[in-house]
Amino acid sequence: MNDNHFKFSNSVIGLPVFFVLFLWIVYWSQIRFDFDFYDNGIYPRDLSGLQGVLFSPFIHENLSHLYNNSLPLLVLLAALQFFYPKQSLGVICYGIIFSGLITWLIGRANYHIGASGLIYVLVSFIFFKGIQSGYYRLVALSLSVILLYGGMIWYVFPDVDESISWEGHLGGFITGFAMSLFYKTPEYKKAIVYDWQQPDFNPEEDAFMKHFDENGNFVNTEVPDEEEEIVSYFNSNLNVNYTVMKKESDEKI
Repeated sequence: MNDNHFKFSNSVIGLPVFFVLFLWIVYWSQIRFDFDFYDNGIYPRDLSGLQGVLFSPFIHENLSHLYNNSLPLLVLLAALQFFYPKQSLGVICYGIIFSGLITWLIGRANYHIGASGLIYVLVSFIFFKGIQSGYYRLVALSLSVILLYGGMIWYVFPDVDESISWEGHLGGFITGFAMSLFYKTPEYKKAIVYDWQQPDFNPEEDAFMKHFDENGNFVNTEVPDEEEEIVSYFNSNLNVNYTVMKKESDEKI
């Protein structure tokens, strides 16, 4: 597998936009028709609270909560769809389910809502999968994700902010890491290593480098001896004489 594996398609933009747009439609419905969706969130260790495993990512407390989740989702879903198109649907679906189940098992006795758990799934999966692949593009993507969202790691610990579901974040982080181990990506071709990149490379023994002298000037080292003698003979014995003759018509009258 090589760089041709990464191809842009409409789904790279379509999936993230549709997903985030759906979140806004749900929130608009909640405000417009005064729906109370909070009871559909995850309520830990309660059978009725299991419904939140599927519904909680689409429910948000307020506009700020929804906005803060929308931008990372757009970026991360687009990156997932472009670099891991065959795994993207599984990562999203199973990520929602398993991160929700972990939250249901370890969470505090409150309703847990919001798509932040899925965001942690995406951050964790993209980071760990890129490092595991060893492929330069995916490693660069992993480092970019850490640069943008590395500060989120602090919110998987308790007591950082009581209003934040650190359990959902931790569940998402664990799920993303587990799926990075479960999903196998194609073997990528390693970058070509040239002779001059080898640690034991000696320029004096290289056939190409022998064509240059110590000052970097090109030297033709492959001219046969007979050819050299012919060239030397002509250079030493060939004289070119120029004679300038005046035309009769050029004389003054």
